[in-house]
Amino acid sequence: MLYDKLKEYAAGGVYPMHMPGHKRNEELMPPGLPCDIDITEIYGFDDLHNSNGILLETAELAATLYGSREAFLLVNGTTVGILAAVGAHTKCGDKILAVSNCHWSTPNAAELFGLELLYIEAEVDAISGVPCSIRPEAVESALKENPDIKMVVITSPSYEGVVSDVASIAGVVHNAGALLLVDGAHGAHLGFSDSFPEGAIRLGADIVVVSLHKTLPALTQCSLLHVCSERADASGIKRLLSILQTSSPSYVLMASIDHCLRLLETDASKLFCEYESNLKQFDDRISGLKKLFVLCHGENRQHSGFYDYDRGKIVIITKDTPLCGGKLADILRFEHKIEIERVFDNYVVAMTSICDREEGFVRLSDALCAIDASII
Repeated sequence: MLYDKLKEYAAGGVYPMHMPGHKRNEELMPPGLPCDIDITEIYGFDDLHNSNGILLETAELAATLYGSREAFLLVNGTTVGILAAVGAHTKCGDKILAVSNCHWSTPNAAELFGLELLYIEAEVDAISGVPCSIRPEAVESALKENPDIKMVVITSPSYEGVVSDVASIAGVVHNAGALLLVDGAHGAHLGFSDSFPEGAIRLGADIVVVSLHKTLPALTQCSLLHVCSERADASGIKRLLSILQTSSPSYVLMASIDHCLRLLETDASKLFCEYESNLKQFDDRISGLKKLFVLCHGENRQHSGFYDYDRGKIVIITKDTPLCGGKLADILRFEHKIEIERVFDNYVVAMTSICDREEGFVRLSDALCAIDASII
């Protein structure tokens, strides 16, 4: 394990006549920062951009766990993975297709590489106001209108946990001779439990990028890029990652990626079993809500515009109440000491993961029940 090797090295008495400049001098660093394992590419610790040792082992473990052909460690988040994947498969003037509510990394990729970006307009669920799943028929129609599209970029699951029919979309995209890139930033935890939807990696996508730090035990910026088919240009992706990603990758972050993967390898079944139990108890505790409702939780499980849904997202709808999303977020923050992930006009998104304790779910459910009871 990379973390263990870093700790062992730090305790070994070797003096660092190399970067970083803090020199592991804890007297001059704020307490709590892991400067003892913050090293550079020294002997025995591999090179992220040309890995053939311990970092390659981590990447191979990622590919094995997720079922991809090859995986790349990302220390600049999913954003750099999207940029590299788009740039490796297009040339200036090419067309790519995305949904209108995609992450800003996709339009940034189009601008960076001189591409024409076409959009599918996101449909919205009338009940909740949440964007629906991407329809394969909409993708097919866009590809027929623009048969020279080189790549389709979809987001699944979405910020709100809405999952699209990746397998059907992949079939449509490949029939048109294009590549499918899935921004799976919010789905790094998918594929490890039958209680959650399958991840895009095993469903026919060519490239999938996931953010470990969003829904798994990993530090911010820790992500993975998965090459899932022979259509994808792994060497081109590697070349662009060496250009777009820092030449001084953080060993603290890479150790976090490695630790997360090894935890999944050994304890995924137990951790997801506890997670599922917490989510079920949460559903039971909010069953009495009368004004607020939680999307695809409790008694609100079915929405015709959703192909599938990740229950790890708790989307609290304020529609048809006197509250807006911002007001609900303020009440949760200031009266119940709960900070949610994101605010929208008529709903808020609370993120959960296998690291959440039962106490967190109880606190949120109690807060929602109290707020609901106060709405006149």
